[in-house]
Amino acid sequence: MADAKALPNLQALSRSPSLAQTLPSKAVLQQSEECFRLIVDSIPGFVCTLNAAGEVELLNRQLLEYFGKTAEELKNWSTSDAVHPDDLPRVMDAWRHSVETGQPYVLEFRQRRADGVYRWFQSRALPARDTEGRITTWYMLLTDIEDRKRAEEKLRQDEWELRQIVDTIAQLVVFLSPDGDALYANRFTLEYTGLSIEDLKANDFRARVFHPDDVERVREERRKGLLRGIPFENEQRARRHDGQYRWFFIRYNALRDEQGRTIRWYASGIDIEDRKQAEERTRQENFALREQIDQVFMLEEIVGSSPALKTVLSSIVKVAPTDSTVLITGETGTGKELIARALHKGSQRAGQPFITVNCASIPSSLIASELFGHEKGAFTGALQRRQGRFELAHSGTIFLDEIGELPHETQTALLRVLQERQFERVGGNHVLSTDVRVIAATNRDLTAAVASGAFRADLFYRLNVFPVHVPPLRNRKEDIPMLVEYFVKRFAEKVGKKISKIDKNTLKLCQSYPWPGNVRELQNIIERSVVLCTGDTFWIDEAWLSSQNAPRPELSGSLTQNLQNYEKELIEAALAESSGKVGGPSGAAAKLGIPRSTLDLKIKHLNIKKNTIH
Repeated sequence: MADAKALPNLQALSRSPSLAQTLPSKAVLQQSEECFRLIVDSIPGFVCTLNAAGEVELLNRQLLEYFGKTAEELKNWSTSDAVHPDDLPRVMDAWRHSVETGQPYVLEFRQRRADGVYRWFQSRALPARDTEGRITTWYMLLTDIEDRKRAEEKLRQDEWELRQIVDTIAQLVVFLSPDGDALYANRFTLEYTGLSIEDLKANDFRARVFHPDDVERVREERRKGLLRGIPFENEQRARRHDGQYRWFFIRYNALRDEQGRTIRWYASGIDIEDRKQAEERTRQENFALREQIDQVFMLEEIVGSSPALKTVLSSIVKVAPTDSTVLITGETGTGKELIARALHKGSQRAGQPFITVNCASIPSSLIASELFGHEKGAFTGALQRRQGRFELAHSGTIFLDEIGELPHETQTALLRVLQERQFERVGGNHVLSTDVRVIAATNRDLTAAVASGAFRADLFYRLNVFPVHVPPLRNRKEDIPMLVEYFVKRFAEKVGKKISKIDKNTLKLCQSYPWPGNVRELQNIIERSVVLCTGDTFWIDEAWLSSQNAPRPELSGSLTQNLQNYEKELIEAALAESSGKVGGPSGAAAKLGIPRSTLDLKIKHLNIKKNTIH
């Protein structure tokens, strides 16, 4: 509706000099009125004018034709059937308010056509004022909006049907603004959470609905996802109306306009609680299987599924929960310490200390002090009281590795600990009680050592309560591919390399090699190969395993003598290769994979003259 000031001003026309000179005053007014009516009748809409009190004064032709009534009949439009009965009270109130306040009037209502059909119209009324600001006339324009109303109704109906469809979906469905604020939620969401739409629109609704442990994580995932503007998903727990939390898989999809801008986000959530529980049951079952030694990857770094290894692991499962003393035997490098740690981990002492003592690496003069502690002044250099390993291991487990190297006098003190659970510090006279589980290990034949008098028989029987023999790697070749794969992955991650394949010839080579150094030798070879590997395929240089063709010592005499002869030949070969050097990266100890102190003791025990070896 144009402003009322833009309509013809009859007084201005009557004062026009050109018109006044050519036509009489009455004719000017008549022509101006006809001009005014032509303008009003040509407006594409219904036009009427009303006086300051709101009484109808003028109606254009379109309006009269639409209603099929005369101007006189329509002057009392408030009491006629021109306005739909349901809309009339609202129209009267709005019009009365505009007349009283002088405010413009905009309203939508239905009006009855001449054939009795009601159509929707938008009515707009603007006041015209005199120079003193008083309202002199109301100009009203009524525009047919039936088609728009029908389209809006169709949209409402379509929206209602879509809401009904969304409400029947047994999933959480939420409509979000581009910033992620909740705009609407389907019936399933409201019934599940017990919240209203207003509750979901509140700033704290996520804290009320999502699990406290998930809120921060979900907030950050949503922030990044909304920022990227591409579909994303997450898993989170949502609180049910009864207070129970269930897991949901939430998928976010964006709705975009023609310019590609996000105008809505649609989030749908599927209940995955059953799946999560199944996964948890699987984890628990896997844990139980690990405990029962039915898995391939078992007990930390103990890897394998061969019958020989399963026998060992079955023994671990049986004895670990007890406090029985265990004696672990096996060749060097077979993983006896791993077995000891597995025993500790499976015991009721798992949360207490696990103390390791290598009896061969400590000088015989200090081993008693190391195990039982000493008092101040007990010997030269004992400047203060010191706790021994047994005190440190109280309530836990002590692992005595290479127990066969223990000096005879210390064997006696250890026997007392096993029999009476008591000991004294070196240089002390105060008896200390101890609650320690003892696990011992050796690569020596203690039976032969007992027979030769090198090891106390009573101590052997105290240690040998539950014997566990760890098989050498050559007796469990089925485990070699698994071990190779495990160590390759471990060392590749350590040095930051991506190795995805293992050369088939390398696997065959590993399975054909006797591995005199057992798993430790295999581990060292693989670590060296991974460091040198430049591609994504793991391989081992066959030259590194050339010792497989070396002549092996003939077995004769007692088992102890054969083992000592074989051990002596290995040490002499390593010393010769290192030009008599024991320590350092290129020394014999490093080549054999044992501590230097251990090698020094073995050289002395086997009477090896390292200075004569070249």
